[in-house]
Amino acid sequence: MKTRSIIKKFLQALGVIALALVLVGLGNWQLDRAAVVKELNAAAKVIDPKVYSLSELAAPTVALDSRNVNKKVAVNGFYIANFKAPLQSDKDGKVTDWEAALLQVDGSDPSAGILVVRGLWADRLLNMDITMSTKVDLVGTMQPHQNDDRAENVPGVISRLDSSVIVGQADLQLYDGFIVAQSEITRSSELIRTRVVAKAPVSRVAGYYWQHISYVAIWWLIAAIVLYLPFYRRSIAS
Repeated sequence: MKTRSIIKKFLQALGVIALALVLVGLGNWQLDRAAVVKELNAAAKVIDPKVYSLSELAAPTVALDSRNVNKKVAVNGFYIANFKAPLQSDKDGKVTDWEAALLQVDGSDPSAGILVVRGLWADRLLNMDITMSTKVDLVGTMQPHQNDDRAENVPGVISRLDSSVIVGQADLQLYDGFIVAQSEITRSSELIRTRVVAKAPVSRVAGYYWQHISYVAIWWLIAAIVLYLPFYRRSIAS
């Protein structure tokens, strides 16, 4: 009987310690989330003046690093397809249809492509001389792919700005995310048209910094209570 009692107490103690470790782990996870939110908020306030090459910020078929969102990027290539991107919202909340094009990146091996927002769909006829053989040098800002559909994905229309919706339309390895063009230059001239400014992306980590910190305190407090309760019960029993 005494051995059985010792084993029972040992298992109870093991269970308490395991539960406390789980709660501490949840607190640590919440602390990591808070750090990510703080980092993303700080990065959103910093304007990086440097213009990066596309290869410095991203790679084909690889998820875009959130730290590279909103950074300026320079790339050149050839537009091989045009799409209407309906019901897009700019930084001021104005909803319009945008023109998005698939750019085949010059010099990429294997061949790679990335979506480029060129401007308003209403202005798509301004540069009728741009063909698939016209090399374009552009500067723009990197943006993460969209998750919510704005329309149906039908020929000539993309439901959202996301390379995954155009997989199979070209024999290219596609970059995650898209570029919002700020300028386009061909051999002959700069292409003048109304440019759009994308709405600031929402952090993929839910919640606010201090909200996460409060959860950290709650998880660790519960862990402390779990560890203290056996001693409290023993003091009451005695």
